[in-house]
This record gives sequence, structure tokens and C-alpha cells, in this order.
Amino acid sequence: MAAQAADAIANLKVKDPEAVMASAAAAKANGNGTVPEAEDSDDEEDEKGVAGEGGADGAAKKKRKRKRKPKKAGGAGVNPTKQSDPPRVLLSNLFPSGEYPVGQEEDYRNENLYRTTNEEKRHLDRMNNDFLQEYRQGAEIHRQVRQWAQKNIKPGQSLTEIAEGIEDGVRALTGHPGLEEGDNIKGGIAFPTGLNLDHIAAHYSPNAGNKTLLSKDNVMKVDFGVHINGRIVDSAFTMAFDPMYNNLLEAVKQGTNTGIKEAGIDARMGEIGAAIQETMESYECTINGKTYPVKCIKNLNGHDIRQWQIHGGKSVPIVKSNDQTKMEEGEVFAIETFGSTGNGYVRDDYETSHYAKRADAPKVGLALGSAKKLLNVINKNFGTLPFCRRYLDRLGQEKYLVGLNSLVSSGIVEAYPPLVDKKGSYTAQFEHTILLRPNVKEVISRGDDY
Repeated sequence: MAAQAADAIANLKVKDPEAVMASAAAAKANGNGTVPEAEDSDDEEDEKGVAGEGGADGAAKKKRKRKRKPKKAGGAGVNPTKQSDPPRVLLSNLFPSGEYPVGQEEDYRNENLYRTTNEEKRHLDRMNNDFLQEYRQGAEIHRQVRQWAQKNIKPGQSLTEIAEGIEDGVRALTGHPGLEEGDNIKGGIAFPTGLNLDHIAAHYSPNAGNKTLLSKDNVMKVDFGVHINGRIVDSAFTMAFDPMYNNLLEAVKQGTNTGIKEAGIDARMGEIGAAIQETMESYECTINGKTYPVKCIKNLNGHDIRQWQIHGGKSVPIVKSNDQTKMEEGEVFAIETFGSTGNGYVRDDYETSHYAKRADAPKVGLALGSAKKLLNVINKNFGTLPFCRRYLDRLGQEKYLVGLNSLVSSGIVEAYPPLVDKKGSYTAQFEHTILLRPNVKEVISRGDDY
């Protein structure tokens, strides 16, 4: 954007370059980047001395002022009308009315079909406008950031570069950089960006010093969250650069879509899992000449989401079970499915990056001063939102690992190590957040991409 502004300035005939540069800087600050046309100086002469006139007459000729040209729309001070690349325009500037795009709405089925037109349910839904706008704002931020990521992530980039690109976008669009105490609790990043390669299914985010580069042969799950006032939008997708992985990705995407279709008020968890498994495991994929059945990863689940709490307590299985737990009106769920060419079962491995303070954390005495200090930082900057070691580094924390491990062993903070299937296998993930509104189901994070 800065280069475009500089080129535009170079092509203008200006009387006051400093003024134009100032206007360009102001436009850039507004996320616009449009350089306004230079104005004619008030003191510009309409005519110069005519040939043949005496020098004294020419010098005495009075200067005449011209009328100012009206400024063109789109100059400095005008709100931008589209997102920048990379995304840095505050989303609320793009939606000054405070009304954000509605997600995909789906009517309830069977005995709950009446909810669609029931006036009482419609009234309850209208009373939830603030809740809905916070969720829709977060969802639109997720869509804009992930669509930029999908276009710009390329083999050869480091996982750190990819994660920070996504996180910088989320912070800019929410307007919450997260460096001041309490700012990240108001809005911004809901949990660490997961960049899970191949057999690693979940909970892998690069720690400081990580040198891993994305390869054209990798299958990468990209899982990140956005929140506004604790309303968490949790959505994930999988990227691959070789078409031989397409069937694996399609199997998991359709598994997630099946889960979304089956989810709803009074839906039973075990039945949702059975439908997901039937869809996903109807696929197979051929990788490097060998054909694999696609297996659901049976010990990974979807989950309900509460305010400032990514895992609320209910699980949505992705395989058949006897779980008779029902979904209820007003609940929010992350419908996520994982498929694998391996065992279809994950275990803990590798260095931990993800942590979160437990919502039911016990009040215990901490002997280590470093643990007390770190807990204070966590309370003020994350609350119960998950965080990673890079986020602590960003806040200027140093030598905190002993204190962090003390908080984990005390049961105050939960550690979430990476979850992996067997080496040599490939895994995929797709995920959406759904709202079970009184009169309709809204797939809040749905986009044109998935």
C-alpha cells in the first residue's frame, strides 16, 4: 500500500509536496491508501507577465486567486470500504452500523420445525441481538483473516511466520493488540493458532525458536479462534498442496457438514457421532500409490463453547456411541471432525505450547514466587482463554517455565500437548461454530471457502 501511495505522489504535479505526503499518510492510517489530488495553491498566479510588457509593469501585476477545486471523495479521513492486504482495517470501520453478516441459517427439523415461525421463539431470538452481533463480528473477522491466509500461505514459509500472520490480522481487525492488561480479555485471539502437520492432529503451535518450514508435501490443519467479549468463534480448515490428499480432505469436510446437519435442539450426541462416522468412513484415499480407508479419530470430539471458555463441558463425538446427552436451546457448539489414514487414535507427544487456566481452578497456596507472578499475568491477560508460550514472550515474560510447570502441577493451569496419530500417517480437520438460536440454527462461521 505504501508503494502505491509513493507512485501516485510521484506522478502528480504538486506545488506543496509536504502537504500531499501528509494527506497520504493520513489515508494510509485509515486503511484507505488513496492519495488525494493535490490542490492548487491559493497564491498561484493566473498569468505571468506577457512578452513585450515592461519589467516594472510585469512585477506590479497583481496575483489573482483561483477557486479551490473540490476534494474528491475517498481522500484522507474517509472510512475505508474494503479490507486491506494483509488485513489491517478495523472491522467495525467496515460495518459502521454495527450490523454484521448473518451466518448460514438452517431451520430445525421434525418436532422442532415449529420454532421457525413460532412468535414466542422469534421474540426470544430478537432479545439476543447483542449476543448475535458479537458472534457475527468475530465470525466475519475469522472469514476475512482465513481467506487472506489461504491465499498467502505457501510452502517454504516457517510455521512461526504463518501463525504470526494470522494472529496479527485477528488483533488488527478486532482492535485488540493484547499488550495492555485486560485488552485480550475484551476481544482478540481466542486461543493459540494451531498449525498441525501430517500425523499431528491438534494443539501444535510453534514455540520461540521453532524453525519448522511448511513443505509442499505437508497436510496442514489451521485452527484459530476469534472472540469479541468472550464470544468465541472456533473454526478450522486443512490445506494441502498435492491433489493426492483431496479425498482425505473431502471426507473430513463432509463429515463436518453431516455433523452440522444433524446438530440441533434435542439432538442426541451419540446419534450425531454415528452419522459423522458413516459419512467420513465411506471415503478412501490413495497416497503415493497406496490406498487407505479414512478413519474417524475416535478420541477427538467437538464441544460446546461458553463465554471465555473454549470447552464448556459437553462433547460431540465423531463416532457412534450410546451417549444420550441432548443439545439444548441457546447453546453454542464447535462441530469439528478429524480423519486419519493411520490408527484413528491420538496420543500426547512433542513439546507443549498450549495452556489454559482451569475454570474450576483450585485455590491453593503457591510456594514459588515465579508461579504467583505468572498466575497474576495469566489472570489479567487471558483469564480462562487458552494461551501459548509465544504470547507470554510477547508480553515480556522471561524465565517463566518453572513457574508455569508449577501452576500445571498444582492443577490451576491445564497443559494441552500436541495430539498425534502414528508417524507416516496423514490427518485432516474441518470445524465450524454453530448457534442454537430459539428459532433457527446458525452456522456462524460458514463462508464461501468451507
